[in-house]
Amino acid sequence: MKIVADENLAFTDYFFSEFGEIQHRAGRLLTAHDVSDAEALLVRSVTKVNQALIEHSQLKFVGSATIGTDHLDISALQQQDILWSNAPGCNAQAVAEYVITALYHLDSDVFDRGQDFTLGIIGLGNVGRRLAKMAALLGWNVIGCDPFVQLPDIHNLSFDDVLQKSDAISVHVPLTHSGSHPTFHLFDQHAFASMPASTILINSARGPVIEEQALIQDIYQTGRKVVLDVFEHEPVISEQLLDVVNLVTPHIAGYSLEGKARGTQMIYDAFCKVFGYEASKKFETQLPVCEPFFQQQDLKQILKAHLRAIYDIAQDDHNLRACIKDGQVDQRAFDQLRKEYPLRREWAAHGGPVA
Repeated sequence: MKIVADENLAFTDYFFSEFGEIQHRAGRLLTAHDVSDAEALLVRSVTKVNQALIEHSQLKFVGSATIGTDHLDISALQQQDILWSNAPGCNAQAVAEYVITALYHLDSDVFDRGQDFTLGIIGLGNVGRRLAKMAALLGWNVIGCDPFVQLPDIHNLSFDDVLQKSDAISVHVPLTHSGSHPTFHLFDQHAFASMPASTILINSARGPVIEEQALIQDIYQTGRKVVLDVFEHEPVISEQLLDVVNLVTPHIAGYSLEGKARGTQMIYDAFCKVFGYEASKKFETQLPVCEPFFQQQDLKQILKAHLRAIYDIAQDDHNLRACIKDGQVDQRAFDQLRKEYPLRREWAAHGGPVA
């Protein structure tokens, strides 16, 4: 069997080498020729799996080690009887920890504010729920907005109410262009006008959820603190945008070793089911042991002392800004940052809590 895999997938050889030949490719550059004689394709969100890529292929299975599916043309896959799978929730813990780390980077007193700090969460799926639980461990007040999800332990308010009542807003929605609640340009000029200037905005979901020019104009007017891990025109990222945003990272919010390995595990399990193999491998056997930082009882004090050692988010910001060339981030350098990213460990690897 020929398997084509994004070169940035974790533990691909461990999980799939026994099934046949694996050809590792740059996910953003995959072509129809690359996959024409493959039976399985393993991707991430940078690969657009559409009719042009798959229509003359021998593919029987496409696995995406990602939460989202907006890069998959589900209709085209179904028309060609190609089974597919993604990995919902695989990096939810990593993204939740990223958001908390970003907030601490912007405000080192945030762990001491307790119920005086209100975190608004837009989207209460796997990531949003996980973040809500982690925020509760820190004593924060949590409110949310999700027209499709009602959770008993989260105050689910209207979108406008969350905009107006939050000290920080974290976005965790899929990218949708239609339906009753489309998320494309959810944060536009009107949304920013509803937000107090002091409200922090964090987007680690999908770039086009925020209208870039409206965001830039809002920052010029309000001085709002903003954290972006994703960008509307990614991988085209302008120097103008980076100049006004407080913290930027190269689409790596979910890039923990556990999150990446869990994503590959999930598509491995689906692959085995499709082709009739026994799924006998577990990613946990491949993970190295970490220093046990979480030996005390006071979570806030441990995070204050060790959060930078666990994840130095400022270094990611520095590395992305260093890629600017001729007024924008160099796309090749952007992809290289992601390819060579030193996968961080989740708090649980250091003995910490899991939501």
